[in-house]
Amino acid sequence: MSASSEYLPPEYYLEKLVAFDTISHRSNLQLVDWLCEILKKHHLTPHRIVSKDGQKASVFVTIGEPQGDSRNAGIGLSGHTDVVPVKDQPWTSDPFRLRLDDGRLYGRGTADMKGFLACMLASIPYFKNAKRSSPIHLLFSYDEEIGCTGVRPMIEKLGVTLPKPRIVIVGEPTAMRVVDAHKGIRSFITQVQGLEAHSSTPQKGINAIMLAADLITGLAQQAQALQQSEGNHRFDPPYSTVHVGTISGGTAQNIIPRYCQFRWECRLLPGHDGQNILASFEQRCEAHRKTIKKMAPGADIRTRAVHHVPAFGACDNSEAIALALSCSQQTQTFAVSYGTEAGLFERAGCACVVCGPGDIAQAHKPDEYIEKAELEKCMAFLRRLATYELSDKLHPPYPLPA
Repeated sequence: MSASSEYLPPEYYLEKLVAFDTISHRSNLQLVDWLCEILKKHHLTPHRIVSKDGQKASVFVTIGEPQGDSRNAGIGLSGHTDVVPVKDQPWTSDPFRLRLDDGRLYGRGTADMKGFLACMLASIPYFKNAKRSSPIHLLFSYDEEIGCTGVRPMIEKLGVTLPKPRIVIVGEPTAMRVVDAHKGIRSFITQVQGLEAHSSTPQKGINAIMLAADLITGLAQQAQALQQSEGNHRFDPPYSTVHVGTISGGTAQNIIPRYCQFRWECRLLPGHDGQNILASFEQRCEAHRKTIKKMAPGADIRTRAVHHVPAFGACDNSEAIALALSCSQQTQTFAVSYGTEAGLFERAGCACVVCGPGDIAQAHKPDEYIEKAELEKCMAFLRRLATYELSDKLHPPYPLPA
């Protein structure tokens, strides 16, 4: 058997992938170098899309020859190479060394989402040997975990210098259920600049932490109002949410703090852009701003947007949904509350669906794992995909999410 057609199980690739420490704040280039060597052994031509600082890269590779318009052809399989941190998590084994125990494969990224990447690589011989009239594309991105930022430069090249898949399957962990909708994410950093004073004379200072606490109270009130006023029971929870994740500030117990910063986010149902949440928050900020600037011109409250991951909502007649249901041998679709790169691909004009191995409940946790059975389900899906033929006629453009 030649190197280009040799079959290796997904566990083989998963062990290699997990061994690369690709926490989002670190480079993924060692993994990318290894990945490109694998692709070249299969006589494929990988294309690197390198980040501006040169420390990270996405990889795009095509299997098969496009027929007709090569800029809009075939099926794309997409997954991210980065993982979340392990610091201060109580792992019972090395998170960057794959461990098998009772049918479960433990390691950082096994579920989210190196398990899918392993299945993509293990399926290359099937894709190469299938008699297809349209290509299959493999897309490997970075920095998904910090706002789906790394995939964007690659998406910009689709249909320009790289082929543009008609369909993209994002392999986030759905337990191989077909997901046709997810919430959007908008995240922010708010910085409060106050005025220092001795804690015995608080009236002479501006307490940045207490101002931040009032702003956070306002966000909590908005979150409660959303819970009471919205409802889409396909999602869990069935409403948009507001969450404050980190807060820092202050110098010492006996000093009125002059600075405080907190990070917050909205998880938004499709069709909700979050502008009303931001406008209400800014009104509360402005009321405080008018007061504190009278006391100290340098005092201020500033909020900046950090990330925006668009919501995803495929239309009912999406050919991506039809493909995924056929290959998974299912009849039902689902919605999830976490974000993915699907909304970005959809906005670029690719029909999209989310379907991949593993349980999102295991993602980001200590002792993250994926069931071997999930990898087997994904491999069966991809073997069916290898022989799935797209119709010759393109569907009309379907509605994009608000």
